[in-house]
Amino acid sequence: MKNNLLRKLLLFGMTGALTIGALAGCGGGGSDSGSGSGSGSAATEQAKSDGDDKHLNFGCYVYSTSYDPAEYQNAAWDGTRHGVTEGLFKFKDDLTVDYNLCDEYKVSDDNKTWTFHIRDGVKFSNGNDCNAQAVADSLNRLYTVCATDKKSSTPETYLETDSITADADANTVTIVTKEAYADITSILCFPFYTIIDVEGDLTDAEHDYTADSTSVIGTGPYVIESMDETTKCSELVKNDNYWNGEVPYDSVSVIFIEDDSTKASALKTGDIDLTENITTASDLEELSNDDAFYVSKTPGMRSGFAYVNFNGILGKNEALRQAVFKAVDGQTLCDVTVGGMYTYGPAVLPSTLSYDYESLKNDFAYDVDGAKKLLDDAGIVDSDGDGFRELDGEKITLQYITYTNRCLSDFAEAIQISLSEIGIDVNVTNTDSDTEWNMMQAGEYDLCDSNWTTVGTGEPSAFLKNWYGGDKGSEFYVNSQGTNYCWYENDEYDELYDQYMASTDVDERADLVIQMEQILIDDCAVLVHGYYNSTFLSNASKVSGADIHTVDYYWLSTEIAPK
Repeated sequence: MKNNLLRKLLLFGMTGALTIGALAGCGGGGSDSGSGSGSGSAATEQAKSDGDDKHLNFGCYVYSTSYDPAEYQNAAWDGTRHGVTEGLFKFKDDLTVDYNLCDEYKVSDDNKTWTFHIRDGVKFSNGNDCNAQAVADSLNRLYTVCATDKKSSTPETYLETDSITADADANTVTIVTKEAYADITSILCFPFYTIIDVEGDLTDAEHDYTADSTSVIGTGPYVIESMDETTKCSELVKNDNYWNGEVPYDSVSVIFIEDDSTKASALKTGDIDLTENITTASDLEELSNDDAFYVSKTPGMRSGFAYVNFNGILGKNEALRQAVFKAVDGQTLCDVTVGGMYTYGPAVLPSTLSYDYESLKNDFAYDVDGAKKLLDDAGIVDSDGDGFRELDGEKITLQYITYTNRCLSDFAEAIQISLSEIGIDVNVTNTDSDTEWNMMQAGEYDLCDSNWTTVGTGEPSAFLKNWYGGDKGSEFYVNSQGTNYCWYENDEYDELYDQYMASTDVDERADLVIQMEQILIDDCAVLVHGYYNSTFLSNASKVSGADIHTVDYYWLSTEIAPK
């Protein structure tokens, strides 16, 4: 049986249909690609047509058509990744925190009052001062917009505040938190908390949000010149007011490319100079073995997984859920289907983190015969002979939503094949990340793919909150308490999570994390694909400094420069 499945997975990996990203009209550099994001400035167009080494063509997956950190989580990430927005702090590669727009801070004895000095002389890209009042206005707008307009950004998930105020004379911002926090500097590294100029073109936080993506004014090295919301292609230009050294490129075309093989082809033909996360194994191997290209790879801190909707059929039928988990050969999917781009493991946190991964036990490892027996014993059988099982007289068809990035759609389609082996029908919907996010919030799925930075604030509390029940007396507790869009509830897990959040003892917190991970495994609460290995690839003769960071908030940094 395993050999038969392996043959199918290998066949899937070789013959899966490609979703070809359109380079035409997106500012490519090596062919007649033109510009699909408006006319742009004359200088930018001239740089592209002349092949100027001060212009960069960056081909990547674009997650949103907005750069506003209050609009979507994906928008917040695109802002930092494209070098448009910055925060008070940023992560180093070892996950320690470095100063950024803040250059000094102090905290009260009760760990509830945090005062941050804003670096003197910093300006937004439009020339306005990025002072204490501007920082406080930006953060207050974030919380107000997300609370009143019900945006999908959830800053309260990470940091619950009582007040955010500015002292203009001292150039300091004071954040008073509802509860004591061991550290909020790492939380403020998260892209939600990037600082934008709310005195620019953005509408007031108390009114409806109507601004387009080009209205977002940050402090990063690049400025949004234009964006085509149809193609998701952006034109960026140098921020002449950048505070932290020289900006290496005069202009950058951010070119939306959805398919990994198309990224590789565009890099080889010279249509792009830089790309991220090529996950097709054959393409990655070819580029790694060619001296014309530089490939940077890091284990990162990401997990790929599928949420299980506990309001749906999988959540309500334990035998069916357990059988689904037993039917999936995660090791083969990681090693073969996605060509080693993931390292397999059943726990939600990567095995590279210091949470005693080896102590965890998985009673639902790959076992097709065991999966079939679970279903048979539960009376979930194929009574009409069509090859698929029924529950309560109805054919089981699981709704699986995914999107084409970081191999997620590859996992979904391979799992579809895996579950057909035990008589479970799966309908895979491959959409874009924003649409999937909205469908996930609405609960329109049985399995929903995702890929998270698990320690986005330096520790895993925000990630583990995906399965935290919170205040079950609140009708809207899922969104008000966090990101539990799978409607999973386990009282023991919640108690451990509450203890974790209340503790400041490092060893105790680590032990609580391990216990929470074990509960998720025992409950088959989340179908973990594995732990993602990030990559950056560049033209070795044209681009220098293109190394992928451990925490992938930072793509278009000033480290990346012309050779």
